[in-house]
Amino acid sequence: MADLTDKKILIIATDGFEYSELTEPRDFLTGEGAEVTLASPKTDPIQGESGGEKQGKVTPDMTLDDVDCGDYDALVIPGGVTNPDALRMNQRAVDIVGEFADAGKPVAAICHGPWLLIEADVVDGVRATSWPSLRTDLENAGADVVDSEVVVDGNIITSRKPDDIPAFNRAISDMLIEAEVEAAD
Repeated sequence: MADLTDKKILIIATDGFEYSELTEPRDFLTGEGAEVTLASPKTDPIQGESGGEKQGKVTPDMTLDDVDCGDYDALVIPGGVTNPDALRMNQRAVDIVGEFADAGKPVAAICHGPWLLIEADVVDGVRATSWPSLRTDLENAGADVVDSEVVVDGNIITSRKPDDIPAFNRAISDMLIEAEVEAAD
């Protein structure tokens, strides 16, 4: 087990998030010792989905407007169709993605989450993957699209679907550990 104590992870999501793509990375990272914060446009509970059916609600810790990117070591963006589609229309959510990417901090997006990477203009020249229906969007934004359970390119981590969550989680953890080692050198 990796030790992510002292690591702070931000997850951004809103209604329509893929339940497992938020809860499983959150629970994994918390289990590794990280402090995980969920931000959303409002602090009202947000509705999760699984395969298009409602599944569970999660209460955000803060609003997107209250996020200070400097307080966090990594950003996680779950999929679902509605969640990233709504967030890419939220300027603060897009700005958060850009701030993390510009700072060289890990930005991890799964399933439809890469829509936010496209909107923040951080995938040009980046090797990435996503849910199949987004691949043309990624290509049009300049990404080198591949079909793989997890793709790591620089500080960008992408995965395709809920089945890829274990590999997605490991990639996030590995990148945080690697950053810690580099900082110590």
